[in-house]
Amino acid sequence: MTKPLRPATWLREDLLHLLSVSATLAGLSVTVVALMKTLGRKSGSVTIADDMFAVCALLFLANCYLIFWALKTSKTSLANLLVSVLDVVFLVALTLMTGAAFVMVYTVW
Repeated sequence: MTKPLRPATWLREDLLHLLSVSATLAGLSVTVVALMKTLGRKSGSVTIADDMFAVCALLFLANCYLIFWALKTSKTSLANLLVSVLDVVFLVALTLMTGAAFVMVYTVW
């Protein structure tokens, strides 16, 4: 059974929404890292949590670059590959961000 293809306009709209969300979450991750550095706590759990948020910010930024690349490419096969990769990157970053939030809530505060 083959999977029905979605129109290109739907894919473009999905990518634009994901770009907005990824950029927002990258900024939020950087803000959390800066806030944790400002609070000045030197416990090991703080450094683990802010390192996790820093990795999240990098993954969300990489996701933004992948989305731009997918939007600009004219090759359908490359665009489909990029969409698959950026879905995985986004979910990994989102999962890591949730884990970092749990670390922060249960050990820092």
